[in-house]
Amino acid sequence: MSRNDGMDRRQLLKLAGLSAAGLGLTAAGCGSGGSGSGGPVTIRHSWWGADDRAKKVQSCVALFEKKHPKIKVKTDFQQYPDFWKKFNTQAAGGNPPDVIQNAVTFLRKYEAKNVLLDLKPQAEKGNLDLTGFRSGLEKFAEIDGKLLGVPVGSNSMALVIDEQVYENAGVTPEIGWTWDDWYAGLQKIKSSQGIAGDSGPHGVMYLYDLILRQNGKAFFTDDGMGFGEAELLPYWTEALARVESGVYADQKKIEQIKPALPVARGISGGEFNWDNFSVRYSAEGKGKYGLAPIPSTDGKRTGQYLGSLMLSGTARTKHPAEVATFISFMTHDPEVARIMGYDRGVPATTSQFEAYEPTDAPNRAVADFETKIADADLLEPITPHPAGADVVEAAFLRIGADLSLGKASPKDAVKQFFSEAKTALASN
Repeated sequence: MSRNDGMDRRQLLKLAGLSAAGLGLTAAGCGSGGSGSGGPVTIRHSWWGADDRAKKVQSCVALFEKKHPKIKVKTDFQQYPDFWKKFNTQAAGGNPPDVIQNAVTFLRKYEAKNVLLDLKPQAEKGNLDLTGFRSGLEKFAEIDGKLLGVPVGSNSMALVIDEQVYENAGVTPEIGWTWDDWYAGLQKIKSSQGIAGDSGPHGVMYLYDLILRQNGKAFFTDDGMGFGEAELLPYWTEALARVESGVYADQKKIEQIKPALPVARGISGGEFNWDNFSVRYSAEGKGKYGLAPIPSTDGKRTGQYLGSLMLSGTARTKHPAEVATFISFMTHDPEVARIMGYDRGVPATTSQFEAYEPTDAPNRAVADFETKIADADLLEPITPHPAGADVVEAAFLRIGADLSLGKASPKDAVKQFFSEAKTALASN
């Protein structure tokens, strides 16, 4: 689940995947919470994001401190790659922040290093409210019986489309359409308007995960890969043929315009992305962009789940009760939702979802999309991600791009991917 404010995910994951080899040297150790003297307690909160997110989080912190005068929050933020580099250094040195913004890709990685705090005891003590989460987010970050994070916002994979392009081609995406329906639509777009139907989805790990889930498998198991070369080879062989036919976009053009979005630049009629990223399309392009349903193999099961940014505590904190109190406030307080809006995705709790109603069309579309897929009972539990998943995702994206640029045959690309994935999972 992608949470990098639209930056080049391949570069970011490469940086984030530098790994914290030294993290294993740090032992989990946390105090009982509280200052012991009745005086104010200071906790540290760190996150990634742009300046706008920083201003919003600071406003939320000020509100929290006003309502909880005995807890002070020291804040720190960086851009996505810098955040993980700094966090790795802090954790390896035994001095991580008390609360961090986190994502599911990193849970097992840092749980294996004893870096993350199990929040279940704090919930049992009444310091953390785990009620009122939206469907699909109730047990989002439970790993091996431990609660390693609490979701603050949600997103899901969607097909972002240029609505005018689809309308001109006479293609109407609806819940229940199949991959055959989708591909027939791409061909209509290419033949009627002379542009690619799709930007090329074959390097998007989270989309391929849905395809696998539709067929009874998944990208990951608890501790490894959930599929093999026999599944990936025909998928990438077919993708290369579609690039060469022009149904998928010219990948050289896509490389040239990065980090701009191909659909926003008119290079293709649609592409798969996280639903909350759709706001970028309206900011970058001149068209009208919408969110279409994920196609399925059987017209029923899409394999979809909600991804999420979350807040995690770190195991070395001396103040777990205060950490839990802060996380609970950030996930439930209605005013936090009105401050943050959809910056971190659609609010995870019903209290915050109902407290903020977006006024702009792109964010309203995101809320409508997630409501529709929940009402259609399409949401399933998220696929577990083993330690090293971030490195595997980066390899899938990079090698998929190399394949479509003609740098590797499908057979060689598949072998290279599984070789790199095996190394990444074995070293974490």
